[in-house]
Amino acid sequence: MMKIIFEKENNRTIATDDGNIIGECEFIIQGDSWNIVHTIVSSKYQGQGIAKKLVKSVINNAKEIKIKVIADCSYAKKVLNEIN
Repeated sequence: MMKIIFEKENNRTIATDDGNIIGECEFIIQGDSWNIVHTIVSSKYQGQGIAKKLVKSVINNAKEIKIKVIADCSYAKKVLNEIN
């Protein structure tokens, strides 16, 4: 079963399937923002919307604590543009 897990202490959100990491969205703290720098999903799981769920998890967790999200990751930029 796939799960999306936000790990603030590791500056990332991961996707797992039966305990195995199948995707990751990493961010760095940059001033008063979180900058998403990398999003990846295992090729076996691509095309299922997992990357979007990972990016949205970071965005939603940032919103909860009123942190702005920016993105150097091209995919995350696309998702941010769709949302805004």
